[in-house]
Amino acid sequence: MFDFFEDWSPIMQAFGAGLFTWGMTAAGAGLVFLSKEIDRKVLDGMLGFAAGVMIAASCFGLLGPAIDQTSGEGLSKVLPAAFGFVLGGVCMRLIDIYLPHLHPGAPPEEVEGVKTTWHRSMLLISSITLHNIPEGLAIGVAFGAAATGDSLGAAMALAIGIGIQNFPEGAAVSVPLRREGLSRKESFWWGQLSALVEPLSAIVGAAVVVYMSPVLPYALAFAAGAMIFVVVEELIPEAHRGKNGDIATMGVMFGFTIMMVLDVALG
Repeated sequence: MFDFFEDWSPIMQAFGAGLFTWGMTAAGAGLVFLSKEIDRKVLDGMLGFAAGVMIAASCFGLLGPAIDQTSGEGLSKVLPAAFGFVLGGVCMRLIDIYLPHLHPGAPPEEVEGVKTTWHRSMLLISSITLHNIPEGLAIGVAFGAAATGDSLGAAMALAIGIGIQNFPEGAAVSVPLRREGLSRKESFWWGQLSALVEPLSAIVGAAVVVYMSPVLPYALAFAAGAMIFVVVEELIPEAHRGKNGDIATMGVMFGFTIMMVLDVALG
């Protein structure tokens, strides 16, 4: 099934997978050509779904392999994964502190990061771009791990799962930009551009693992920690902003299940 991909280098595999996830974001952003609004219940369900996919991807596709890649028993076997996981969250927190951004649906007074004169639309784009960095890193690290003996299918499952949840994320940035007064073409352009960091981050993640293989368990866990930070800091709060918590929760359950099935079926 993956014969075509197997002939590529790990870095090119990661880049190709990153292009796929970027393409899914662009497809979601294209919804702005169909409608200026998305029903809030639908959006909250999609955001919950995206959160569920990312949680499952972090657990099954990143943390599990990080622990398996570490020799030893007991505490010594889990420490590298624990350290990398916390480090990933801390790094995302530092970026969150300094990078000006505004979560979709948030009022202007909730701008985060250093003070800036950026327009609201640019702050929205910054928020989604920040979100996409750990996803790209996760894809790159997964394909780098596949080159060291892990299943290529597991890396493909991770990329497919992230691609699926990128579709609603594309709509979640382009539609608000349209409401901010941008044209449909401008909203689509910035919506898809926010995910361009994914193939670039994927290259970085794969290169780190390929050329510095001893850091593999740390890198896998780092990507997981960064993704979980995004889920807890951005996706879940945003999914509950519209007072549709039950719908968002079921979206999380469904997204988690889809990613779990993908990981087992393809891994």
